[in-house]
Amino acid sequence: MQTSSDRHEYPAHWEADVVLRDGGTARVRPITVDDAERLVSFYEQVSDESKYYRFFAPYPRLSAKDVHRFTHHDFVDRVGLAATVGGEFIATVRYDRIGPDGTPASAPADEAEVAFLVQDAHQGRGIASALLEHIAAVARERGIRRFAAEVLPANSKMIKVFTDAGYTQKRSFEDGVVRLEFGLEPTDRSLAVQQAREQRAEARSVQRLLAPGSVVVIGAGRTPGGVGRSLLDNIRDAGFTGRLYAVNKALPPERKELDGAAGVPAHRSVRDIDGPVDLAVVAVPADDVPEAVAECGEHGVQGIVVVSAGYAEAGPDGRERQRALVRQARSYGMRIIGPNAFGVINTSPDVRLNASLAPQMPRPGRIGLFAQSGAIGIALLSRLHRRGGGVTGVTGVSTFVSSGNRADVSGNDVMQYWYDDPDTDVALMYLESIGNPRKFTRLARRTAAVKPLVVVQGARHGSGPRGHAVRATRLPHATVSALLRQAGVIRVDTITELVDAGLLLARQPLPSGPRVAILGNSESLGLLTYDACLAEGLRPHPPLDLTTGASAADFHAALSRALADDTCDAVVVTAIPALGEPPTDDAALAGALRSAAAAAPSKPVLVVHVELGGLAEALSAAASTAPQPAPATPARPEAQATHPAPPDGERPPAATTPVTAPTHTPPQGPAVLPAPPAPVSLPEDAHLIPAYPAAERAVRALAHSVAYAQWRRDAADPGKVPAYEDIDERSAAALIDAQLTRGESLTLGTEEARALLGAYGIHVHRALPAPTADAAVEAARTLGRPVALKVTAPHLRHRADLGGVRLDLADEEQLRRAYDELTDQLGTPEELRPVVQRMAPRGVDTIVRAVIDPAAGAALSFGLAGAPSQLLGDMAHRLIPVTDREAASLVRSIRTAPLLFGWRGSAPVDTPALEELLLRVSRLVDDHPEVVAVGLEPVVVATHGVSVLSASVRLAPPPARDDLGPRTLPAY
Repeated sequence: MQTSSDRHEYPAHWEADVVLRDGGTARVRPITVDDAERLVSFYEQVSDESKYYRFFAPYPRLSAKDVHRFTHHDFVDRVGLAATVGGEFIATVRYDRIGPDGTPASAPADEAEVAFLVQDAHQGRGIASALLEHIAAVARERGIRRFAAEVLPANSKMIKVFTDAGYTQKRSFEDGVVRLEFGLEPTDRSLAVQQAREQRAEARSVQRLLAPGSVVVIGAGRTPGGVGRSLLDNIRDAGFTGRLYAVNKALPPERKELDGAAGVPAHRSVRDIDGPVDLAVVAVPADDVPEAVAECGEHGVQGIVVVSAGYAEAGPDGRERQRALVRQARSYGMRIIGPNAFGVINTSPDVRLNASLAPQMPRPGRIGLFAQSGAIGIALLSRLHRRGGGVTGVTGVSTFVSSGNRADVSGNDVMQYWYDDPDTDVALMYLESIGNPRKFTRLARRTAAVKPLVVVQGARHGSGPRGHAVRATRLPHATVSALLRQAGVIRVDTITELVDAGLLLARQPLPSGPRVAILGNSESLGLLTYDACLAEGLRPHPPLDLTTGASAADFHAALSRALADDTCDAVVVTAIPALGEPPTDDAALAGALRSAAAAAPSKPVLVVHVELGGLAEALSAAASTAPQPAPATPARPEAQATHPAPPDGERPPAATTPVTAPTHTPPQGPAVLPAPPAPVSLPEDAHLIPAYPAAERAVRALAHSVAYAQWRRDAADPGKVPAYEDIDERSAAALIDAQLTRGESLTLGTEEARALLGAYGIHVHRALPAPTADAAVEAARTLGRPVALKVTAPHLRHRADLGGVRLDLADEEQLRRAYDELTDQLGTPEELRPVVQRMAPRGVDTIVRAVIDPAAGAALSFGLAGAPSQLLGDMAHRLIPVTDREAASLVRSIRTAPLLFGWRGSAPVDTPALEELLLRVSRLVDDHPEVVAVGLEPVVVATHGVSVLSASVRLAPPPARDDLGPRTLPAY
């Protein structure tokens, strides 16, 4: 660490873990005096060419003076950062503050020279780009606004690092050297570059975990049974295409294989494996995990799935053990799924990896699954396999990740992978916590623009699982859900709904609108479907009853007509057992429906079936998700005999042992997915139709699809953030700076709040205090009559129902009488704090609020004042900054919006003025992150204009914006 003679303490907050271009990780930290030997060792491993590019001359070794200079920093004018793997330097960067003449300087000089050196073996991994982001953030913190770099023309790689960063640059050439100068303020392009690099790196890091070329199971038992051995057997039986190894430290030296695992090399240690290992699956007691991780790190393993339990879910000691596990793995450049994980699956024919406690592989398909709970993950896989007692599966699984305690790899990382994964069309996620909601929202918006993202969130009404360390949010769950929906997330409430929506989205096109045709052989079932459509906000056509004697040909003709109807956007087919002689064959009916749907592939078709198991099978046969036997290895007879499939509707058992299994799996044995009947062979391009056992489930899935399709259309033209010429951003900033000198967090006084809002064109009606009746009369004379007299005591504020407001006081006599009534009925003036305010035009009372949440970010909320918002919770929310289209949508999103648009013959109010007010509040909060809360209540929206009658503004030092800083992995 730095010695006491240095000017500043060691800046520990500069330490960070980063994901590199190839998916590995490195640790970035400040260089200190203790790093002299590491620096010398690092420099010795750099090629002469790289040294020449760094120093513009042959420089074979560092002198003692060089070592002292490069390890002694004041962390203000001279800063050095190093990227490390395994505790050793792989790259360095430093800046030195300079004055206008290029000589060393101190503040207020705001320019610095920057220089990099990357070990040749690690060039091309994106290390220099990551270090540039971090050294730029450090420089901005220390008051430096510009970097200058001198680079030899032949050093094209380093020139590319600077030019590709996205900063505004100036380039010159003098004396054979290229001089680059660029400002350090983030630009739209630099943020876009940073986020694109983040996506590629994090996607690659997950790909290395899901598509390894070789796998080792650490903790595999010598005989069948136990978690480790089950994992090994599951990988083998799935037909994994890569190399598979087993490690058991108790294995006798002469043994090279485990009993019943012929062909799988077994070793006592990872170190004994001859050849590279990409993925390690760890299933040993928690106390033995550090030794296993160290062996993996030293052998060059790229990633780890930790199935072992006994970490954060077990209490404070386990939480510290989990932190140490993450630190240890990242020090070797490895990423972790888990601990306490259920495992991962990749059904790609090129991989066929089942590194999970589910002993059978689902059929390859187009749905990606992510679950933070192993039990829920198994439930999801089981639902997708089943044929009866639930939604019929119409597609298989591409990848499955159960993250356990989510100590490292999270849903955000998996979303980055799915974004451009060609094998995944729909993403289903079960989340019990969101570690970085701001980043999740950003990634969800981008992912949802290209493929559906369906999310169900557990632990909505309480704290998350003990194993998940996340930042708390002050926003209600309903608000967070609304913000997620704004980002394109399809939010559902149950696992059943998650699968229902996912299956429809996986194989049916998106509807172009909410108009629904209903046809079938049951009038009653058709009416139930019709009612369900109305309840979900869809626009159903009257049901077409084909009668119970309808044949397959009748269904085909009716469906063809409905799909050809330009006034129809989707079709729901209802079917009950036929009563004709002979009854309609299920396979024939399924074929008829598929044939008609295939002729009009642009409209979705759903089937509601009652007691038609054969129809459900036939509809989904072409994409059966039945577990497929491995091509090379037969299924284990002991697994089939010992763990029969459970009855339909029951949750299958899951594997565990008391020592290493995830705590979320019961101890009965390996989880077995119910095996459905063998699939019928159909053409690969057969048009597949999802079938549902209840009208409500089918219609709800369709409603989600309709809403998502509308979001996709809206996202294509999101609108713009208007630039209002009368906004005085500089005056607002000066006022904020002046106020924050009084304390770290404060609520502005009435006049200060009016001044700040006024700088953004938000005019608050003036209210004058009235401690006496005479003061009230004088206030009315100053403001102009008619006036309102109201109390502002906290327990009576905005409570007109308690008689704390008197309106339309046109003369002194009325004002004095009202004043006496208030003080007689409600309390003394000191208790009531009465004020006088000029009357505003009559209209609809509304509420406008904005808040910056440390976890979720800035949100704008709107609703009607009084009972609609307070009693019914009728509020709508949008992420800041809000565009003009989003402001219009916000106003119309509340259930009581008709009151603004002429409900029951009333005069419509000035909603364009209301939308402008919302946009101005959004601009204020977005421009000045120190404004952490704004409340305007009430805002009276009249037929012409709006009147803000009361306002509150809270200031605080701006919360950290991890989405604007350099790329970094979360540190829990």
